[in-house]
Amino acid sequence: MSALALPLPEPEPVRQSATSPRPEIAWDEIAQRAPLMVTTMATFLDQQAVSSRPSTVGAFDIALRFFAGRVTAFDPACRSVADIGRRHVEDFKIWQAARPGKRGKSLSTTTIRHRLGLLRTFFERIIEWGYDDAPARVPIFPGDFPKPDEPLPKFLDDPTMAKFMAAVTADLNPRRRLMIELLARTGMRVGELAALEDDAMVQISETFWLRIPVGKLHNDRYVPLHPVLVDLITDYRCTRGPSRSGRLVDRDDGQPFDRRTIHRYVVAVAKRAGIPPIHPHQLRHTLATQAINRGMSLEAIAALLGHRSMRMTMTYARISDRTVADEYFRVTEAVEANYGRTEALPEDAVGSNMRKLAADHRRMLGNGMCTRPAALDCSFESACERCTFFETGPQFIPILRRQRDHAVEQDQPGRIVLFSKLIEDVDGTG
Repeated sequence: MSALALPLPEPEPVRQSATSPRPEIAWDEIAQRAPLMVTTMATFLDQQAVSSRPSTVGAFDIALRFFAGRVTAFDPACRSVADIGRRHVEDFKIWQAARPGKRGKSLSTTTIRHRLGLLRTFFERIIEWGYDDAPARVPIFPGDFPKPDEPLPKFLDDPTMAKFMAAVTADLNPRRRLMIELLARTGMRVGELAALEDDAMVQISETFWLRIPVGKLHNDRYVPLHPVLVDLITDYRCTRGPSRSGRLVDRDDGQPFDRRTIHRYVVAVAKRAGIPPIHPHQLRHTLATQAINRGMSLEAIAALLGHRSMRMTMTYARISDRTVADEYFRVTEAVEANYGRTEALPEDAVGSNMRKLAADHRRMLGNGMCTRPAALDCSFESACERCTFFETGPQFIPILRRQRDHAVEQDQPGRIVLFSKLIEDVDGTG
């Protein structure tokens, strides 16, 4: 028997209090137009609630509600999920792109991609699960997703972070200081901080570790603790006394801290430090950037931050590519050495010819001179005659003619033209 073989009660995916504002698109309105479609989506949401986090179920609820609301408004004849086709998806894409987002701007690419991804998952699941009210195929294709932006993580540079940490150290509130120091020195997420258990700090051999609970990626991990954090945790627990909730830090009423409160704490410290407002997640990005800048391996950073895949960690490698930096400074050092040669030249000679910039670096070649400065690498190796630092003269005419004749014998048109031009430049005979 399929998932929808039995009659189902009218769905109530969204439960609101009497004081909650009515959503822009409500399930009861959609149900009046397409009851079967709403029943199918409600059944799916019930299944998601069994295996997914509430935030994930909420995201599915929003995506499905907005999609169903638009489909039934665009095409009143479409009353079931099985009737949904490409034209409905294409209309929804255009409708979403025209909708306002935060601060009056259009919806972000990330939001659009996320909602389309949730809808695609919905169609895949109900087809896989054998729902009666399911389309023959998934109507959303990879080409429907807008190209994602790939911004680099926002982090604090070393001088700014030093100011921030100095302001944290001066905070007289031990709980607030402990919370922000934990964020800055372990790279944990705000939700992980709020869920830390009171006995999260453990000692293994001579090292203290912090057990970070199951969080966003459904995994827990141990991270090493800086001695400063060990002292802060020990002192705070002694001053606070036994925990009422079993958590390391909680509000005065015993409830867990919410993200907004922790965000306000971080912003307040930034204000005292005299730096622009920052988000708590920037402390996580900053720690990762500092670590990779100072030689910590990507594997170790991934373990520290609790990344499931190296693809997440590789984002920080884009911030600090030591190979690019080393190559850049090696080349610029050589270029600056070349620029420095202009100081000893007459004013009318500057820029006239690069070969004149390094007259004291001349080296004898078989058919001329190399004027390349010693600090510059040679890019031509055996093709000296094509290099801008190559210089020849009348004393090399016999050698150049023999090289031209050899090129004629070997039927090498390019070398014939090259040596003929060099001979012409020297004596004008061609």
